[in-house]
Amino acid sequence: MTKIVRFVGSYVALNLSSAMEYRASFVSQVVGMAVNDGIMIFFWWLFFLRFPRVDGWALDDVLRLWAVVALAFGLATSIFGNAPRLATLIATGQLDYYLPLPKDVLLHVLVSRSSTSAWGDVLFGGIAFVAAGDVRPESLVLFGTLAASGCAVFVAYHVLVGSLAFWIGNSESFSAQASSALINFSTYPGSIFRGWIKVVTFTLIPAAMIGHVPVALLRRFDPMVFVGVLAFAAAFVVVSVVVFRSGLRRYESGNLVALLG
Repeated sequence: MTKIVRFVGSYVALNLSSAMEYRASFVSQVVGMAVNDGIMIFFWWLFFLRFPRVDGWALDDVLRLWAVVALAFGLATSIFGNAPRLATLIATGQLDYYLPLPKDVLLHVLVSRSSTSAWGDVLFGGIAFVAAGDVRPESLVLFGTLAASGCAVFVAYHVLVGSLAFWIGNSESFSAQASSALINFSTYPGSIFRGWIKVVTFTLIPAAMIGHVPVALLRRFDPMVFVGVLAFAAAFVVVSVVVFRSGLRRYESGNLVALLG
């Protein structure tokens, strides 16, 4: 585990140092993404001026929702930046580069790319949580833990969706749509979903485990639910790894000679 942490940390440092070569661009992308997220909260603020509560949700709940989702998404795409691109890498034969390397193929693929603008989501997540008003140490620890769990679910979800390319070929469009669905379902109050759609947010598109359930825990902590969230994230990661490795046995080389950034 220590070696894995060091390996991931080295890639994060390398990707950050590469991005910081162009500091003005780095800062503009980070601030731009944070402002973009802030604009969405501004529209929610206008909405709640007219409707103070929506099925039990108030503005501070939406702030917590966007905080935990933004931080989870930001960590996922800044550290494991190739997760949303996995289907493309498989379909175009770009896994060739990683196969002869000594590190685990999946982990190496995921961490070898970083989204610069995702650090803006990380920044916004912290600001939004503070703006929600609960900055007690125990709340901050819980918030960070839930965001890390959401990050794991987000990455595992994209590994599962991207791994479909091993069986169905080019699934880039489907992967992009699945990613958009996860983000869209995650950033709306969970109470608005009913019936089979609510079931979907806990299963096929696990948006509830990234945003809705964490908000409920931040409102009122329940140790059993908390353990359930962590167990779901761990199981989801294990399933995604198993599926990827199973698909990797079917992988056909693209015979590419490429330098991947």
